[in-house]
Amino acid sequence: MAVCYQLPVLPLDRPVPKHVLSRRGAISFSSSSSLFGGPSPRPLSKRRGAISYDSEDQTALYIRMLGAWDIHLDVRVSRQAGFVELERRGSNPNTYVDFRTLHSPPDSAEPVSARKVRRLQSFQRYLHSSRFFRGLPALNPLSILDDDYLGQAKCMLKKVGTWNFDIFLFDRLTNGNSLVNLTFHLFNQYGLIELFQLDMVKLRRFLVMIQEDYRSQNPYHNAVHAADVTQAMYCYLQEPKLAKTLTSCDILLGLVAAATHDLDHPGVNQPFLIKTDHYLAALYKNTSVLENHHWKSAVALLRESALLSHLPAEDRMNMEQRLGSIILATDISRQNKYLSEFRTHLDKGELCLGDPWYRHFILQMAMKCADICNPCRPWKLCKLWSEKVTEEFFHQGDIERKHNLEVTPLCDRQSNSVANIQIGFITYVVEPLFREWARFSDTRLSQTMLDHLSLNKAGWKGSPPEDSSDKLAPGPTPAPKDSHSKVLPQGSKDL
Repeated sequence: MAVCYQLPVLPLDRPVPKHVLSRRGAISFSSSSSLFGGPSPRPLSKRRGAISYDSEDQTALYIRMLGAWDIHLDVRVSRQAGFVELERRGSNPNTYVDFRTLHSPPDSAEPVSARKVRRLQSFQRYLHSSRFFRGLPALNPLSILDDDYLGQAKCMLKKVGTWNFDIFLFDRLTNGNSLVNLTFHLFNQYGLIELFQLDMVKLRRFLVMIQEDYRSQNPYHNAVHAADVTQAMYCYLQEPKLAKTLTSCDILLGLVAAATHDLDHPGVNQPFLIKTDHYLAALYKNTSVLENHHWKSAVALLRESALLSHLPAEDRMNMEQRLGSIILATDISRQNKYLSEFRTHLDKGELCLGDPWYRHFILQMAMKCADICNPCRPWKLCKLWSEKVTEEFFHQGDIERKHNLEVTPLCDRQSNSVANIQIGFITYVVEPLFREWARFSDTRLSQTMLDHLSLNKAGWKGSPPEDSSDKLAPGPTPAPKDSHSKVLPQGSKDL
């Protein structure tokens, strides 16, 4: 259900003190104002919102909202703005804001119609560009609030290899485009664009399509989760054993698999699809239903974007198969099979990463770790992710109960809690996997993850740990030089 909020603003003819004009975001407005019709408004002290005046242009206001109902907007309201309705794809696509003019009708007899924000453009920048194409006079150079946030996002990307990387903050700073910006940055950092001669327009289009094919209404399985998994995969690719042996093709597949591993996730699990006779369950014969769907959806976007169209057909097919193998490894029902095989290889000491087969197997294990690494994050991030995934579980349980289906035990809000679910998940799924990963890669990162895991498990048992992310998180690791990487040879089978 769409919710409309009317922003309270001061009349432009009201005198403004000089000390206010010299500040940006100077006048804060309270969410408890009667002009806000939203449910459960936040206290003023917990909100970041402001109205900035421009001393040179008294017909303009700059309105910034961040952190209120997941709205992240920068809008310039002027005499020519007219009535503007903005709808944004992001963490809350059902929320939009109306901005109305404060004075008499504009001088122009023809009002400006409503426009939607273009992909990856802020409304403010689109407004400036639309003025230019409509032949309107250019406005005086004014400070663009977006630049501050984009600057902060760039600063965060400098520390993308740290384990306490806050993907939620990064998503807000990039206006809901965390997956596109993060993945594109990593492609650049590894030099994959040059190595594989990728068309940058096609790559950008491919990443945008990936982000848009995630369902933003899912509390957990959405584009932010995909961005978080991609960042975790990057941390694992930086580990010494992998950085010294992985080829450029391995890195490319690892990043693409992480970004697409939950593509078009419906927000319910495989048993639900099977017992409701969903077409996907029939299509994939009740076997790794979701994972097969994610894989095929990723292949469809690869082909639609023509990102790899310049490579030989045999190489493309080989890469698509390997991509599917990595994504299929995230099937939680096959957890014990992969873990047992991993443990056996470690016991025998036969994980020679010079062998392409073993390199691919380690990519599968890295993908599995990245997919369920939330309990290994600092408590603040761990708790937030846990609440989101439990909300999604309980939503499925509510649907099952509504339609008189057998309620999945994990999804029953009447007999479960976030803490109980997480304690069981950590004990039986996460701990066994990450202890074996620490055997394979005995590094500071592995120890950090185990330390967080232990603290978070204790936290769910009733004693929330202090936020020790700064103390436990390893520093950024420089990107490995790509001297060991191999450019994909034409017609090569060794992918």
